[in-house]
Amino acid sequence: MRAQVVESWYRSAAAGVRAETVDAPITLPETELRDYREAHPLASVFPLLDDVLGQAARDCDTVMAVSDAEGQLLWVCGRPSLLRAAESIGFVEGSNWDERLAGTNAPGMALALDQPASVIGAEHFRHSVQRWNCAAAPIHDPGTGSLLGVLDITGGQQIVVPQTMAMVRAAARMAEAELGRQRLSGQGQASRAAIGSTPAVRLSALGRSDALLAVGDSTRSMRLSPRHSELLVLLASTPNGLSGDELAVLLYEEDSSSSTLRAELNRLRSLLGDDLLASRPYRLAAEVSADWLAVEAVLAAGDVAGALASYRGPLLSRSEAPGVVRLRDGLASSLREAVLRSGHLDLMSRWTRSGWGSEDYAMWQAQSDLVQPSSPLAPLIAGQLARMDRDLT
Repeated sequence: MRAQVVESWYRSAAAGVRAETVDAPITLPETELRDYREAHPLASVFPLLDDVLGQAARDCDTVMAVSDAEGQLLWVCGRPSLLRAAESIGFVEGSNWDERLAGTNAPGMALALDQPASVIGAEHFRHSVQRWNCAAAPIHDPGTGSLLGVLDITGGQQIVVPQTMAMVRAAARMAEAELGRQRLSGQGQASRAAIGSTPAVRLSALGRSDALLAVGDSTRSMRLSPRHSELLVLLASTPNGLSGDELAVLLYEEDSSSSTLRAELNRLRSLLGDDLLASRPYRLAAEVSADWLAVEAVLAAGDVAGALASYRGPLLSRSEAPGVVRLRDGLASSLREAVLRSGHLDLMSRWTRSGWGSEDYAMWQAQSDLVQPSSPLAPLIAGQLARMDRDLT
């Protein structure tokens, strides 16, 4: 079994999904479905998707589906006979195919990983779905990069070919391009909001040793050097700015000359431009969005599951800059404590299945206290605790 599928099965089992469950739950009732999807950002590109991929799905006797970012199916298209067959497993509009509710499947895995995914036959967690095959790709907002939903093709053996995934990915990229065109031309829901004149900066630094930077509406990111990554993480985390002395204390483990810091800032300014890096105090003159700040915000709002899903790993994992170490440890500790207090076995399991949480004894013990003796995870948890007990003696 592929490693991605193994991880998905763990997530499904930890969330309490039963392999013998026949269908997926309905989380968007029919009375709410129509208004919800008409207001969804993907509504403006669904006719294009239906014309291109939906028609191909009908011709090939498969089903095309579009979900939102929570896994709820908003549109399901195909020939009537196949749609009736899909109803037998709950693959209908309004049903939720998040892995934590429906077990391992391509739309749910694409959501969990935020990348294209395929699930073939017996790789599905639930027995009732194992005669189906599916391929899915996420669709993102071209301006913010946020996940809008997933595009999926589900069917029989005819889709178990590399061309299926290529077609689904191409259609998802086409939808993103159309959303971008609508934004530029003033059409569509995303473009109706007023566009400010302040430049936008997006930073990604979780689970990385260096940061990725994107400026404006560009979907392309540039990889920063380790030192520039540290500088931008510190500045992005301090909107009011930092003096040269403050920045030096946060950046260098040992005392360093002010000329060294000025040289680094000058190189960064030549990269960003004078309009983005202001001085006195040093600060980013832009609307900053960053993955670690998003995790902090979601966690502050009480959404532990959302924060954990967005946490890709420690912030600038190899940095030894004192200020970055403080930010990294603070975020990891806050998230870990929230997961421990959540009482949700699936969140704890996701933590201990990660590279940074695999040796967290307290988290394994908390799972042991929660898991039912009949759960398939019970012997796995007991085995990990026994191993760590042996290592500690």
